[in-house]
Amino acid sequence: MGELSTQGHSAKQPYAVLALFAGAVAIATAAPFVKVSEAGPVSTAFWRVFLALPFLWAWMLAESRPAAAPANAARERRLMTLAGLFFAGDLAVWHWSIVLTSVAAATLLANLAPIFVTLAVWLLFRQRPTLPFTCGLAVGITGVALLVGADVRLSGMALLGDVLGVITAMFYAAYQLTVTRLRSTTATSRIMAWSSLVMAAALLPIALVSGEQFLPVTAAGWAKVTALALIAQVAGQSLIAYAMAHLPPRLSSVGLLLQPVMAALFAWALLGETLGAFQIVGGIMVLVGIRIAHQAESGKSAKVAQAAGFKTE
Repeated sequence: MGELSTQGHSAKQPYAVLALFAGAVAIATAAPFVKVSEAGPVSTAFWRVFLALPFLWAWMLAESRPAAAPANAARERRLMTLAGLFFAGDLAVWHWSIVLTSVAAATLLANLAPIFVTLAVWLLFRQRPTLPFTCGLAVGITGVALLVGADVRLSGMALLGDVLGVITAMFYAAYQLTVTRLRSTTATSRIMAWSSLVMAAALLPIALVSGEQFLPVTAAGWAKVTALALIAQVAGQSLIAYAMAHLPPRLSSVGLLLQPVMAALFAWALLGETLGAFQIVGGIMVLVGIRIAHQAESGKSAKVAQAAGFKTE
Protein backbone atom coordinates (compact mmCIF):
# COMPACT_ATOMS: atom_id res chain seq x y z
CA MET A 1 0.00 0.00 0.00
CA GLY A 2 1.10 3.64 -0.53
CA GLU A 3 2.32 5.83 2.29
CA LEU A 4 0.32 8.61 3.87
CA SER A 5 1.21 12.06 2.57
CA THR A 6 3.55 14.12 4.71
CA GLN A 7 3.17 17.40 2.81
CA GLY A 8 3.37 20.35 5.20
CA HIS A 9 4.11 18.19 8.24
CA SER A 10 7.08 20.34 9.26
CA ALA A 11 6.86 24.02 8.22
CA LYS A 12 3.27 24.57 9.32
CA GLN A 13 3.20 22.06 12.17
CA PRO A 14 3.18 24.63 15.05
CA TYR A 15 0.15 26.39 13.55
CA ALA A 16 -1.49 23.05 12.85
CA VAL A 17 -1.06 21.95 16.47
CA LEU A 18 -2.68 25.19 17.68
CA ALA A 19 -5.53 24.69 15.21
CA LEU A 20 -5.93 21.09 16.38
CA PHE A 21 -6.23 22.11 20.04
CA ALA A 22 -8.61 24.99 19.25
CA GLY A 23 -10.75 22.61 17.20
CA ALA A 24 -10.76 20.08 20.02
CA VAL A 25 -12.03 22.72 22.46
CA ALA A 26 -14.72 23.79 19.99
CA ILE A 27 -16.02 20.29 19.35
CA ALA A 28 -15.98 19.60 23.11
CA THR A 29 -19.01 21.89 23.35
CA ALA A 30 -21.00 19.50 21.17
CA ALA A 31 -21.90 16.93 23.82
CA PRO A 32 -23.47 19.41 26.28
CA PHE A 33 -25.44 20.97 23.42
CA VAL A 34 -26.73 17.53 22.36
CA LYS A 35 -27.64 16.67 25.96
CA VAL A 36 -29.94 19.72 26.25
CA SER A 37 -31.25 19.77 22.66
CA GLU A 38 -35.01 19.84 22.15
CA ALA A 39 -34.66 17.73 18.98
CA GLY A 40 -33.87 14.02 18.89
CA PRO A 41 -30.26 12.79 18.69
CA VAL A 42 -30.09 12.18 14.93
CA SER A 43 -32.21 15.27 14.21
CA THR A 44 -29.80 17.35 16.28
CA ALA A 45 -26.96 15.92 14.20
CA PHE A 46 -28.80 16.90 11.01
CA TRP A 47 -29.40 20.48 12.19
CA ARG A 48 -25.77 20.75 13.29
CA VAL A 49 -24.65 20.02 9.73
CA PHE A 50 -27.50 21.65 7.78
CA LEU A 51 -27.28 25.01 9.57
CA ALA A 52 -23.53 25.05 8.97
CA LEU A 53 -23.81 24.56 5.20
CA PRO A 54 -24.32 28.25 4.18
CA PHE A 55 -21.19 29.29 6.08
CA LEU A 56 -19.10 26.42 4.76
CA TRP A 57 -20.14 26.99 1.16
CA ALA A 58 -19.58 30.76 1.46
CA TRP A 59 -16.08 30.01 2.74
CA MET A 60 -15.37 27.65 -0.16
CA LEU A 61 -16.66 30.11 -2.79
CA ALA A 62 -14.76 33.02 -1.22
CA GLU A 63 -11.47 31.14 -1.57
CA SER A 64 -12.13 30.59 -5.29
CA ARG A 65 -9.56 27.83 -5.52
CA PRO A 66 -9.59 25.64 -8.64
CA ALA A 67 -11.12 22.20 -8.41
CA ALA A 68 -9.00 19.10 -8.70
CA ALA A 69 -7.54 18.21 -12.08
CA PRO A 70 -9.73 15.83 -14.10
CA ALA A 71 -7.34 12.98 -13.36
CA ASN A 72 -7.87 13.49 -9.61
CA ALA A 73 -11.52 14.57 -9.67
CA ALA A 74 -12.94 11.06 -9.31
CA ARG A 75 -10.61 10.31 -6.37
CA GLU A 76 -11.55 13.61 -4.70
CA ARG A 77 -15.30 12.97 -5.08
CA ARG A 78 -14.93 9.45 -3.72
CA LEU A 79 -12.94 10.54 -0.69
CA MET A 80 -15.23 13.50 0.11
CA THR A 81 -18.27 11.23 -0.12
CA LEU A 82 -16.62 8.70 2.17
CA ALA A 83 -15.63 11.45 4.62
CA GLY A 84 -19.21 12.69 4.71
CA LEU A 85 -20.67 9.22 5.21
CA PHE A 86 -18.16 8.31 7.92
CA PHE A 87 -18.82 11.52 9.82
CA ALA A 88 -22.59 11.15 9.41
CA GLY A 89 -22.30 7.73 11.01
CA ASP A 90 -20.11 9.20 13.72
CA LEU A 91 -22.63 11.92 14.59
CA ALA A 92 -25.73 9.73 14.46
CA VAL A 93 -24.25 7.02 16.68
CA TRP A 94 -22.46 9.41 19.05
CA HIS A 95 -25.51 11.59 19.67
CA TRP A 96 -27.46 8.49 20.74
CA SER A 97 -24.53 7.51 22.97
CA ILE A 98 -24.66 10.93 24.67
CA VAL A 99 -28.38 10.54 25.35
CA LEU A 100 -28.03 7.03 26.77
CA THR A 101 -24.94 7.52 28.94
CA SER A 102 -23.08 10.46 30.48
CA VAL A 103 -21.36 13.19 28.48
CA ALA A 104 -18.01 12.11 29.92
CA ALA A 105 -18.42 8.41 29.10
CA ALA A 106 -19.72 9.07 25.59
CA THR A 107 -16.83 11.43 24.90
CA LEU A 108 -14.23 9.03 26.31
CA LEU A 109 -15.35 6.14 24.18
CA ALA A 110 -15.65 8.25 21.05
CA ASN A 111 -12.06 9.36 21.61
CA LEU A 112 -10.75 5.82 21.53
CA ALA A 113 -10.32 6.61 17.83
CA PRO A 114 -6.49 6.76 18.19
CA ILE A 115 -6.49 3.02 18.87
CA PHE A 116 -8.41 2.31 15.68
CA VAL A 117 -6.30 4.79 13.69
CA THR A 118 -3.14 3.03 14.90
CA LEU A 119 -4.52 -0.39 14.01
CA ALA A 120 -5.69 0.78 10.59
CA VAL A 121 -2.36 2.41 9.68
CA TRP A 122 -0.47 -0.66 10.88
CA LEU A 123 -2.67 -3.10 8.96
CA LEU A 124 -3.17 -1.04 5.79
CA PHE A 125 0.22 0.65 5.45
CA ARG A 126 2.42 -1.85 7.28
CA GLN A 127 3.77 0.95 9.49
CA ARG A 128 4.13 0.57 13.25
CA PRO A 129 4.39 3.41 15.79
CA THR A 130 7.68 4.44 17.36
CA LEU A 131 8.18 3.55 21.02
CA PRO A 132 8.00 7.18 22.31
CA PHE A 133 4.78 7.75 20.40
CA THR A 134 3.30 4.53 21.79
CA CYS A 135 4.21 5.66 25.32
CA GLY A 136 2.50 9.00 24.75
CA LEU A 137 -0.57 7.25 23.40
CA ALA A 138 -0.66 4.89 26.39
CA VAL A 139 -0.39 7.77 28.87
CA GLY A 140 -3.13 9.69 27.07
CA ILE A 141 -5.52 6.75 26.88
CA THR A 142 -4.89 5.90 30.55
CA GLY A 143 -5.62 9.49 31.46
CA VAL A 144 -8.89 9.46 29.54
CA ALA A 145 -9.88 6.23 31.31
CA LEU A 146 -9.22 7.82 34.71
CA LEU A 147 -10.98 11.00 33.68
CA VAL A 148 -14.31 9.37 33.00
CA GLY A 149 -13.85 5.84 34.36
CA ALA A 150 -16.54 6.33 36.97
CA ASP A 151 -19.07 7.05 34.24
CA VAL A 152 -18.55 3.89 32.18
CA ARG A 153 -21.35 1.82 33.63
CA LEU A 154 -21.93 -1.77 32.61
CA SER A 155 -25.70 -2.14 32.93
CA GLY A 156 -28.98 -1.04 31.40
CA MET A 157 -29.22 1.63 28.73
CA ALA A 158 -25.84 3.04 29.77
CA LEU A 159 -24.20 -0.15 28.46
CA LEU A 160 -25.85 0.38 25.07
CA GLY A 161 -24.64 3.97 25.15
CA ASP A 162 -21.11 2.75 25.88
CA VAL A 163 -21.23 0.27 22.98
CA LEU A 164 -22.40 3.05 20.67
CA GLY A 165 -19.50 5.15 21.92
CA VAL A 166 -17.03 2.49 20.75
CA ILE A 167 -18.75 2.31 17.35
CA THR A 168 -18.47 6.10 17.19
CA ALA A 169 -14.71 5.78 17.63
CA MET A 170 -14.54 3.42 14.65
CA PHE A 171 -16.45 5.86 12.44
CA TYR A 172 -14.31 8.78 13.57
CA ALA A 173 -11.06 6.91 12.96
CA ALA A 174 -12.20 6.19 9.40
CA TYR A 175 -13.12 9.86 8.97
CA GLN A 176 -9.72 11.05 10.23
CA LEU A 177 -7.79 8.76 7.89
CA THR A 178 -9.96 9.76 4.93
CA VAL A 179 -9.55 13.50 5.57
CA THR A 180 -5.79 13.07 6.05
CA ARG A 181 -5.50 11.49 2.61
CA LEU A 182 -7.85 14.04 1.05
CA ARG A 183 -6.12 17.10 2.48
CA SER A 184 -2.91 16.32 0.59
CA THR A 185 -4.57 17.75 -2.55
CA THR A 186 -7.82 19.45 -1.48
CA ALA A 187 -8.50 22.72 0.37
CA THR A 188 -10.06 22.55 3.83
CA SER A 189 -13.02 24.69 2.74
CA ARG A 190 -13.81 22.36 -0.15
CA ILE A 191 -13.66 19.29 2.07
CA MET A 192 -15.92 20.84 4.69
CA ALA A 193 -18.49 22.15 2.19
CA TRP A 194 -18.89 18.98 0.15
CA SER A 195 -18.55 16.44 2.94
CA SER A 196 -21.06 18.36 5.07
CA LEU A 197 -23.52 18.30 2.17
CA VAL A 198 -23.12 14.51 2.06
CA MET A 199 -23.61 14.35 5.85
CA ALA A 200 -26.85 16.33 5.71
CA ALA A 201 -28.18 14.19 2.87
CA ALA A 202 -27.38 11.01 4.81
CA LEU A 203 -28.73 12.20 8.17
CA LEU A 204 -32.04 13.70 6.98
CA PRO A 205 -33.83 10.44 6.02
CA ILE A 206 -32.56 8.70 9.16
CA ALA A 207 -33.93 11.52 11.33
CA LEU A 208 -37.27 11.55 9.55
CA VAL A 209 -37.91 7.80 9.76
CA SER A 210 -36.66 7.45 13.34
CA GLY A 211 -39.83 8.89 14.84
CA GLU A 212 -37.89 11.21 17.15
CA GLN A 213 -38.57 14.92 17.63
CA PHE A 214 -37.31 16.55 14.43
CA LEU A 215 -37.77 20.29 15.06
CA PRO A 216 -36.75 22.30 18.13
CA VAL A 217 -39.91 23.69 19.71
CA THR A 218 -38.71 27.00 21.20
CA ALA A 219 -36.45 29.90 20.23
CA ALA A 220 -33.97 28.68 22.84
CA GLY A 221 -34.00 25.26 21.20
CA TRP A 222 -33.15 26.78 17.82
CA ALA A 223 -30.42 28.86 19.45
CA LYS A 224 -28.85 25.68 20.84
CA VAL A 225 -28.69 23.84 17.52
CA THR A 226 -27.46 27.00 15.77
CA ALA A 227 -24.66 27.41 18.30
CA LEU A 228 -23.84 23.72 17.89
CA ALA A 229 -23.56 24.22 14.13
CA LEU A 230 -21.38 27.33 14.32
CA ILE A 231 -19.06 26.29 17.15
CA ALA A 232 -18.68 22.55 16.68
CA GLN A 233 -19.20 22.10 12.94
CA VAL A 234 -18.02 25.32 11.28
CA ALA A 235 -15.24 26.32 13.67
CA GLY A 236 -14.28 23.03 15.29
CA GLN A 237 -14.29 20.64 12.38
CA SER A 238 -12.77 23.18 9.99
CA LEU A 239 -9.83 23.80 12.35
CA ILE A 240 -9.34 20.05 12.73
CA ALA A 241 -9.51 19.47 8.97
CA TYR A 242 -6.82 22.15 8.49
CA ALA A 243 -4.63 20.57 11.17
CA MET A 244 -4.91 17.15 9.58
CA ALA A 245 -3.32 18.53 6.42
CA HIS A 246 -0.08 19.23 8.26
CA LEU A 247 0.11 16.61 11.00
CA PRO A 248 0.65 12.83 10.92
CA PRO A 249 -2.67 11.01 11.46
CA ARG A 250 -1.78 9.45 14.79
CA LEU A 251 -0.54 12.76 16.21
CA SER A 252 -3.84 14.36 15.14
CA SER A 253 -5.74 11.53 16.78
CA VAL A 254 -3.87 11.79 20.08
CA GLY A 255 -4.10 15.59 20.11
CA LEU A 256 -7.86 15.32 19.94
CA LEU A 257 -7.78 13.61 23.35
CA LEU A 258 -7.98 17.19 24.65
CA GLN A 259 -11.66 17.02 23.69
CA PRO A 260 -12.81 14.73 26.55
CA VAL A 261 -10.91 16.88 29.04
CA MET A 262 -12.77 19.98 27.91
CA ALA A 263 -16.07 18.11 27.53
CA ALA A 264 -15.81 16.94 31.14
CA LEU A 265 -15.15 20.52 32.26
CA PHE A 266 -18.08 21.84 30.24
CA ALA A 267 -20.34 19.09 31.61
CA TRP A 268 -19.27 19.98 35.14
CA ALA A 269 -19.85 23.71 34.62
CA LEU A 270 -23.07 23.54 32.62
CA LEU A 271 -24.73 20.23 33.52
CA GLY A 272 -23.51 19.62 37.06
CA GLU A 273 -21.53 16.47 36.21
CA THR A 274 -18.86 16.62 38.90
CA LEU A 275 -15.17 15.76 38.57
CA GLY A 276 -13.44 13.67 41.25
CA ALA A 277 -9.77 13.49 42.13
CA PHE A 278 -9.12 10.58 39.76
CA GLN A 279 -10.77 12.47 36.94
CA ILE A 280 -8.64 15.56 37.52
CA VAL A 281 -5.49 13.40 37.55
CA GLY A 282 -6.73 11.77 34.35
CA GLY A 283 -7.11 15.13 32.66
CA ILE A 284 -3.53 16.03 33.54
CA MET A 285 -2.34 12.67 32.17
CA VAL A 286 -4.13 13.33 28.90
CA LEU A 287 -2.26 16.58 28.45
CA VAL A 288 1.04 14.90 29.35
CA GLY A 289 0.35 12.12 26.82
CA ILE A 290 -0.38 14.68 24.11
CA ARG A 291 2.91 16.43 24.86
CA ILE A 292 4.91 13.18 24.74
CA ALA A 293 3.33 12.19 21.42
CA HIS A 294 3.92 15.66 19.98
CA GLN A 295 7.59 15.61 20.97
CA ALA A 296 7.99 12.13 19.50
CA GLU A 297 6.68 13.35 16.15
CA SER A 298 8.34 16.78 16.11
CA GLY A 299 11.75 15.42 17.10
CA LYS A 300 12.06 12.98 14.20
CA SER A 301 14.89 13.65 11.79
CA ALA A 302 14.31 14.65 8.18
CA LYS A 303 15.66 11.25 7.18
CA VAL A 304 12.65 9.46 8.64
CA ALA A 305 10.10 12.27 8.25
CA GLN A 306 8.76 10.67 5.09
CA ALA A 307 7.41 7.86 7.27
CA ALA A 308 5.13 10.43 8.97
CA GLY A 309 6.12 9.31 12.41
CA PHE A 310 6.06 5.58 11.80
CA LYS A 311 8.68 2.87 11.48
CA THR A 312 8.17 0.96 8.26
CA GLU A 313 8.25 -2.79 8.71
